[in-house]
Amino acid sequence: MNLPLRKEDYNMINQEDIKSQIIQAVETVRQTNPMAGSVTNTVTINFVANAQLAVGGSAAMVYLPDEGEFLANVGGATYINMGTLLPIYEETLPQIAKVSHDTGKPWVLDPVAIGIGSLRNQLLREFKQYKPSVIRGNASEIIALAGLWELDGGTDVSNARGVDSTDSVSDAKAAAIALAKWTGGAVAVSGKTDLITDGSVIAFSYGGSHFMEKITGAGCSLGGVVAVYATVASPFIAALTAAAVYNLAGSRAENKVDGPGSFQIQFLDELYKASAADIASNSLEIKEV
Repeated sequence: MNLPLRKEDYNMINQEDIKSQIIQAVETVRQTNPMAGSVTNTVTINFVANAQLAVGGSAAMVYLPDEGEFLANVGGATYINMGTLLPIYEETLPQIAKVSHDTGKPWVLDPVAIGIGSLRNQLLREFKQYKPSVIRGNASEIIALAGLWELDGGTDVSNARGVDSTDSVSDAKAAAIALAKWTGGAVAVSGKTDLITDGSVIAFSYGGSHFMEKITGAGCSLGGVVAVYATVASPFIAALTAAAVYNLAGSRAENKVDGPGSFQIQFLDELYKASAADIASNSLEIKEV
């Protein structure tokens, strides 16, 4: 398994090295079909599972605490999406996060709708101690989570505005870096240009489609795909690979459809068809923090 990039290693690592790691992640997933279990948004659960399958992973969706604990132990990674909470999640989600943290298994957090409801904020506060391997969200969610965890770049969680972002990706840069440094993993900020950081380096991934804003589940399913790649790669490479395949598939799908309904279907096809080399060659920029 690849180790996370460190700032002191940056000068020895060029973009071709990163592309090689992306290719390795894509090919390993397709060869091994690793399981990434999910507790995810009930609105988008089908799309999350289909996206995980399309890139070569194996999907398993759970609700109950014992199911979650089992998958956290036997799966390669676990994905927690906060979009639609059920009462049982007050027990299920902390159990998954704790088991993943204690066993060293990767887990991915999407803090959807942070700031809405006391249970959601309570759980997100609790997750701070379990240090997610990857945090994926829009700019406003990332800024709000940094605020909830009392880290640099954050704002009061009461300023959050539900699932829609009112901030730009660049606005979330400081919060993303602070979160990545706290967790020791990676943070992915989704937007017109995606920002991915491990706290030492920042990557910008380009592409995608305006149709992604016209369907439900684009962001949620991206988190699930990050979890798939996290089973075989470092948090930074997992997040970067997922962003690359999404931006590539989105661009290709947009050129073949006329609207969001057909886009959703074509997008899954493009996730499935994209070659490892093409994914690694998707437009990418790497900078030091």
